[in-house]
Amino acid sequence: MNRTGRPRGFDRDLAVEQAMHVFWAYGYEFASLAKLRAVMGGISSASFYAAFGSKEALFREALALYEARYGGCLDPLFDAALPGRAAIEQALRRAVDMQTDAAHPPGSLTAAAPTGGSPDAVAVQRAIAAIRASHHRAIRACIDRAARAGEMSPALDPAGLAAAFNGFLVGISVQARDGLDRATLHRAVSEMMRLWHAAAA
Repeated sequence: MNRTGRPRGFDRDLAVEQAMHVFWAYGYEFASLAKLRAVMGGISSASFYAAFGSKEALFREALALYEARYGGCLDPLFDAALPGRAAIEQALRRAVDMQTDAAHPPGSLTAAAPTGGSPDAVAVQRAIAAIRASHHRAIRACIDRAARAGEMSPALDPAGLAAAFNGFLVGISVQARDGLDRATLHRAVSEMMRLWHAAAA
């Protein structure tokens, strides 16, 4: 170990990946510096701040990695070539599969925003909220596309339906974290889509 407390051969990219899993498992507020430093091989506080600047800055890097590696499960929402209803169903099912994969913590990193009022927690809240807002807008665009294609009843409220599906998407993470199994979550998706089918009939 060098004099700053950083192990020789310190792999910064690997450290960000390890931090991503800690933030994912514990949430921003409960991912303590001790936990973060421990998964990085026990680096010193001085080395941590030298490498990342702050816990918030590290979280932003971890969030960017998460979006690049796992955010693609929601790509169907942003594919304008897909029918609106199919795009939403595909995204929900892919979210279920990703968020119940035993290879990483359950749920979604973007569904667990901090609740504290510290400046860094507020900044993290805003960063996560911006990502969730983009999902909400994409769902609304899918619903508008479905409406134009006659895939939904004119009596349905597009804004309300978008909020309902966005809430369901966030809820997948909560239930996955609580241990609900993949098969049950897929049945829940089927029921959500069945309600849409029934309303469109």
